[in-house]
Amino acid sequence: MDKKNEKNYAKNFLFPTISIPFITRLFIVSVLTYLIFNHIFIPLRIRGHSMTPTYKDGQINICWRLKYVFSEPKRHDIVVVRYSGKRIMLLKRVVALEGELIEFREGQLFIDGKKRKEPYVQSPSHWNLPPRRVEKGHIYLMGDNRGISMQQHDFGQTSIKRVMGAPLW
Repeated sequence: MDKKNEKNYAKNFLFPTISIPFITRLFIVSVLTYLIFNHIFIPLRIRGHSMTPTYKDGQINICWRLKYVFSEPKRHDIVVVRYSGKRIMLLKRVVALEGELIEFREGQLFIDGKKRKEPYVQSPSHWNLPPRRVEKGHIYLMGDNRGISMQQHDFGQTSIKRVMGAPLW
């Protein structure tokens, strides 16, 4: 490409001629972008330390909305849960499923009376939580950072309907 053609190419790229095909392409790209990034891949910024060390404060991730279209969350899955409206979401780990009895004794997780291994938990805790049964249509969620007090965590039972998806990575 000679210099004159390069200039014209750059000029046409930066300042395209407004035409019906251009407006049509712009409209289609805008609608697809809106649909994809509001309904399939929802960008999110992780705030807080409840999922440390798995996810760190300030990281960027994407909620994959289609993860649970044909299945429900399983134990140990990390899920994105609608907390308030559609803008505020929590990133938590599924530790118990509907109908199970969950309890914490000196920081150890027990499901239906059996101690469960949690290799993703790095910080030991001394949490104690009396036994409670997970209701039908619900799951029990917790953060991975158990080194901070229970009072500083948002955790507990939530409806499966509030699960928006899973982090993409």
